[in-house]
Amino acid sequence: MITFGTSGWRAIIAEDFTFQNVRLVTQAVADELGASGVGGTVIIGYDPRFMAEKFAMVSAEVLALRGFDVLVTDRDTPTPTISVAIRSQQARGAINFTASHNPPEYCGMKFSTGDGAPALPEVTRRVEGFIRDREAGTLVSPADAVRGTVGQTDLRDAYLEVIREKIDIDVLKKSGLRVAFDALWGTGRGYLDRFLRETGCDVKTLHDWRDPYFGGHSPEPSEKNLAELRSVVVDGGFGLGLSTDGDADRFGIIDRDGTFISANHVIALLVEYLFETRGWADGVGRSVATSHLVDRVARLCGVPVYETPVGFKFLGELILAEKIFLGGEESAGLSIKGHIPEKDGILACLLVAEMVARRDREGWTALQSSDRRETHAGYSGQSA
Repeated sequence: MITFGTSGWRAIIAEDFTFQNVRLVTQAVADELGASGVGGTVIIGYDPRFMAEKFAMVSAEVLALRGFDVLVTDRDTPTPTISVAIRSQQARGAINFTASHNPPEYCGMKFSTGDGAPALPEVTRRVEGFIRDREAGTLVSPADAVRGTVGQTDLRDAYLEVIREKIDIDVLKKSGLRVAFDALWGTGRGYLDRFLRETGCDVKTLHDWRDPYFGGHSPEPSEKNLAELRSVVVDGGFGLGLSTDGDADRFGIIDRDGTFISANHVIALLVEYLFETRGWADGVGRSVATSHLVDRVARLCGVPVYETPVGFKFLGELILAEKIFLGGEESAGLSIKGHIPEKDGILACLLVAEMVARRDREGWTALQSSDRRETHAGYSGQSA
């Protein structure tokens, strides 16, 4: 059974994740898109996993035969970059071959709709229905479809230009901030570190080459997996350690003293920081599994909180509806108003870098400063 979870369909390569099943799922996505008209652009991307670029090309060929013009990324590409491209190029949607932070033996297919958001449950249920129909032989591809085209695309520069509009670059340029970045062999390499270097930050990058095995473990920026980054930060005297997962939609943060800062605390800190520096007061969204510390900070800022089911697609709906200025989840997913309705680990790391740079200028010496987190505005640094 091919089923879609909160972030698409994932399976073990060569066991269930096969070329045959990739063709089947792609046909079902084409059926879903074709229900509202054939034609238009579909973007296909992939992460560094084994054979991911081959799976992507097979999917592109299927979509082209169904009449869609397909743009395949020219290298493994972050999930948020693909989401930005959907919106800027007015694409019908995208298929991303990624298993995100899951172990290297997995691959996956994530379908995003024309608004740049992960497909909602009602959409993925229809896709699953098309899959069942095709397996039963009750649905076949149209015979008279006009063949589309397949081309390559480089999405990095356009994405980084969008990010420049979200970050206070002057603060970073004046900071002299020294940052260590662990790409975990994922798609964030050449994105986050390049952006920081362009702002004048001193950056040391770890694991900035493609490794389909991700060093032999899951490409998740967890406290355990960032032990090497912690050592580099402390031993090298860096002001901050940053990391992104396999497809760069999740973040990991190490303070200058080696402390791992949980996603719950990062979200709470950024709620206050963006409220204070941007003057945003629309509201805050969090998943049901995220700490109520976020609620306490939001209450002190005088902004409402929206609780959603697990899955960033639900927070993305609130961003699209312009109800919130930040949406976050405890699994290290985050986005902000005016940006994409999708997790963006690169943006999250850059917002933290900006926050640290600004706070250092104001005399604060650490991200996890107990004086700041436990006493400022009367809220505790502990999760509720």
